[in-house]
Amino acid sequence: MQTWSPVAVPRVPGTPRPLRLHDTATGQLRPTAPGRLARMYVCGITPYDATHLGHAATYLAFDLVYRQWLDAGHEVHYVQNVTDIDDPLLERAERDQDDWIVLGMRETALFREDMEALRVLPPREFVGAVETIPEIVEVIAKLLAGGAAYRVDDEYPDIYFDHNATGRFGYESNYDADTMAALFPERGGDPDRPGKRHPLDALLWRAARPGEPSWESELGTGRPGWHIECSAIAVNRLGIGFDVQGGGSDLAFPHHEFSAAHAEALVGEHPFARHYVHAGMIGLDGAKMSKSKGNLVFVSRLRADGVEPAAIRLALFAGHYRSDRGWTQDLLDRARARLARWREATALPAGPGADATIARLRDHLADDLDTPKALAAVDAWADEALDRRGTDAAAPAVVRDAVDSLLGVDL
Repeated sequence: MQTWSPVAVPRVPGTPRPLRLHDTATGQLRPTAPGRLARMYVCGITPYDATHLGHAATYLAFDLVYRQWLDAGHEVHYVQNVTDIDDPLLERAERDQDDWIVLGMRETALFREDMEALRVLPPREFVGAVETIPEIVEVIAKLLAGGAAYRVDDEYPDIYFDHNATGRFGYESNYDADTMAALFPERGGDPDRPGKRHPLDALLWRAARPGEPSWESELGTGRPGWHIECSAIAVNRLGIGFDVQGGGSDLAFPHHEFSAAHAEALVGEHPFARHYVHAGMIGLDGAKMSKSKGNLVFVSRLRADGVEPAAIRLALFAGHYRSDRGWTQDLLDRARARLARWREATALPAGPGADATIARLRDHLADDLDTPKALAAVDAWADEALDRRGTDAAAPAVVRDAVDSLLGVDL
């Protein structure tokens, strides 16, 4: 699948900082420990609607991870998937009397446009589930052969994963049994499916039903479940024990829990990823922004209304990436004013020395992507510059490059 265009990232003078991130599995703030090559997998969209601000906030958070690693001198192997075959996509296509393939291609193209407009660094590999079905089939066959998966004895012999296959299930989200039982059906699970050994066992392969797309394979004709695509795509491109698996906080369970369990059962090693990193939800009028609630603010609509993508970045960075937070017109207005002030300051012929500001910017971003403090550091420099309290002719350009490189904001 085609990714989007790359963005030039300026080099910044001074000393980079090692990045620390909160790990959901341990509940601790720990250093990321990439070697020369930093490896990251971020779960992508199911393309049945346009990119909303909840998506944008997630991908911007991991764009900052990418940028801090680049600043520290790491090469980055970033992989992102697209769930271009799944129930929500088929249901939306049926509702709108649309072709599911056309719908998926159209919304994926719009997602790429939105990411490019937001100056999100593209993944090295942008991979659709459909194009990896042979890989997924191979993984499921191995799980069956190893006893981690089983067929339901039914008219439709679907294949399920035994959620206790690794003996570690639940270590990532740390949810108790009652929480898992409540969230599983809300987030795509089918606890009441007859023939399953346990309500939490997850679908790996759905046998063909009349009127549904399906593929012939050694497993029988059918299509993959949701979680297994990420296991196969990540393991086959990044290996086991890569640095960061990321996504929104609503993916911690069941999606990330199962994608890790599938991969660990397949390979026989632990952990799937060294860090499990989750971004908070974006709300509107006090409710989580979601397609099911119909309370979405779309990036493409904001762009069409003349909102500059740099202002969207700054508005979302005004809150910490792990916090659930709201989107308001006031938030956007303040981001626009901040952007204008930064531009005015970096257009001056001179300003205060940049070294201390860049050091603070790096310190805050290296501390679990503390963007509110990072923005405040640039605000303080801009205030000094606009008060004409600086004589360093090189500083405005250096600050402009640092903001571009580390925050992805083009001044």
